Amino acid sequence: MGKYRDRTFLALIAAATLANSGQADEYRTPLAGEPLHTVFMGKTIDIPAMDRSNVTALSFGGALYTPKQGETSTTPIGALFINRTWKNSRTRNVISIFMNDLEYDRSFGNLELVTQFENNTIPFGQREVVNNREIKSSDTIWGTVVGSAGPGLRYKVAPFQFDNDLKLQLLGRVGYFYAIRTSDTGSNLVLPPDTMLYGVKLRGRYDGMRRNLMELPHNGMAAGFDLDYMYRDKWADFGTTPDAVFTKADTRDYLQFNGYLMGVGGIPGLSERNRVLFSLHGGVTRKKSADRYNAISIGGGPLPGEAGDLSRPGYPSTMFNQVLVSNYALLALGYRRELAPFIYLHLRETFIWADRAAVTETNQFLFKSSTGVATTIGLDTGFFWNSALYLGYSWDTGFIRNGTSGSGLILTWSKSF
Repeated sequence: MGKYRDRTFLALIAAATLANSGQADEYRTPLAGEPLHTVFMGKTIDIPAMDRSNVTALSFGGALYTPKQGETSTTPIGALFINRTWKNSRTRNVISIFMNDLEYDRSFGNLELVTQFENNTIPFGQREVVNNREIKSSDTIWGTVVGSAGPGLRYKVAPFQFDNDLKLQLLGRVGYFYAIRTSDTGSNLVLPPDTMLYGVKLRGRYDGMRRNLMELPHNGMAAGFDLDYMYRDKWADFGTTPDAVFTKADTRDYLQFNGYLMGVGGIPGLSERNRVLFSLHGGVTRKKSADRYNAISIGGGPLPGEAGDLSRPGYPSTMFNQVLVSNYALLALGYRRELAPFIYLHLRETFIWADRAAVTETNQFLFKSSTGVATTIGLDTGFFWNSALYLGYSWDTGFIRNGTSGSGLILTWSKSF
């Protein structure tokens, strides 16, 4: 949902003639933000350079699962993306009503004041899924609202586009957590109390990637990490398992680490129409402090490409934020072929290991080790009205449905303004 494009479909088609026009001895992929000059059907097409630092985009779509994931066969997708950059400040916002991620930074040279706001306040009951079957008695409405602020350092790095930088931030965090029973919540399911949250986060980001015309990573490396400590002011004993007891002292505060490394480049001997990609995501939660409400979320969606979206761990064909884990490692290897400057075909193999959350029928909470492999074929293409489409099909060996293989189909449409 963080991907954005700003080209008319006619201009994108015109760009395709560049590869066959004889204007260059060696083909060069059109890159994001660059001007493009060509002739199409006897008419001169002149596309000026795009200001990628100021973008507004809407994304809509959905995903279809076969067989169902629990009781769910489809998931809608929708978000508003706003990015603005001024001389001494910048903001990046992903808005989807019940889940939002907002950031505003004020610069003083390389020193910054960083402010963030995030909320996960879905107003519907959330159920755990065991053996691909929803546990009705685990149904709970719960959510968090967190504000963060603190100092940061920011340096521009090659290739010196607006999204190429090295950042280190130290943020103090204050928030609120709530949990509400529903008519389906089991009588023996113990909920933690509503409480204030206090914490600190150390966050680092490096992005040295150059994107193509469709804002897909074309060349370079990116990496980042989050070290997050959170203290819950009020808490309770809950979620016991037959072989371990998780007391208030165990889970009241937690320390969690998440990191990623990504790269994309060419294939020796082949034109730059051919790209290979890899990404490695991983996370660790302090032993015995992980619970249903602080577990790391892994969801589906298109392959991350926009700088602020690279930290998102994605396992293809998964419902949004469906998989909760305490520890995990996720490796993705991919190949991309440029069929035209506005059409890209993807092949991707994703491997995952995770301690995955589950709630048994007796409402006992635990994490179980699980592995899986997913194969994905996808297509990114320009479309009419300054927009773009992503279509992807994935097949999973059984990680999502607890041993039962299945597939998923995702379609998203992104419109830039």
